Amino acid sequence: MKISLVIPAFNEAARIEKTLEEIGRFFSERNWECELIVVDDGSSDRTSEVVASAWRSFPGEKKLLRNHANSGKGYSVRRGILEATGEYAFFSDADLSTPIVEIEKLLAGLREGFDVVLGSRDLPGSDVQIHQNFMREMMGRIFNRIARCLTFKGIHDSQCGFKGFRRDAAHTLFSLQRMEGFSFDAEILYLAQRLGFRVKEIPVIWRNSPKSRVSVWKDPVFMLLDLVRMRYYHRHCGKSKKHRN
Repeated sequence: MKISLVIPAFNEAARIEKTLEEIGRFFSERNWECELIVVDDGSSDRTSEVVASAWRSFPGEKKLLRNHANSGKGYSVRRGILEATGEYAFFSDADLSTPIVEIEKLLAGLREGFDVVLGSRDLPGSDVQIHQNFMREMMGRIFNRIARCLTFKGIHDSQCGFKGFRRDAAHTLFSLQRMEGFSFDAEILYLAQRLGFRVKEIPVIWRNSPKSRVSVWKDPVFMLLDLVRMRYYHRHCGKSKKHRN
């Protein structure tokens, strides 16, 4: 069994070292073949230099991918996932808002036979230890309700930055992905359901980071427009034949 973990990073020099140390300790304690892929999304600080120093003790394969310019979280995650070689591929935010140990819950879901597993902050059993402020939480809930009307169905939390995939599902879905900003999660779930992949939400621990890159006023507008765009881009996807029975 080989596990690939993708970390998108934009101007994360101040906190990526601690993140990589935690990830390294976690994988060192498990008998897994592992691969860590960090995608530096055109950072203007020393993110890449810190990564190259901090992950020296990581017990598996390592890849540092650098975008020539800041291209968006969706672009960075897609690039990392399509480079992944593991049987199972995961991505996590660079701040580890969901502790890396929670990957065991997602892995269990994949090994049960699900193709896509989602860390969720909004299920019975979810443990939100540090909340976002009221406005951010409200905007997130509104976005998810609109997304459930326009794109995916039945998902409680599309935007938690902690997800896992079986390799075939990952490469199929991210090869089709068009959204390059924060709305890419919704697009991946929309595609997964249209193509007949098995999707499962799993409650996880989550701790808000106060240094979120999401603008509470600007980004939700673009994300809502993206919901309409993704319906148009993928209007024929999955109609003729489901990927899985």
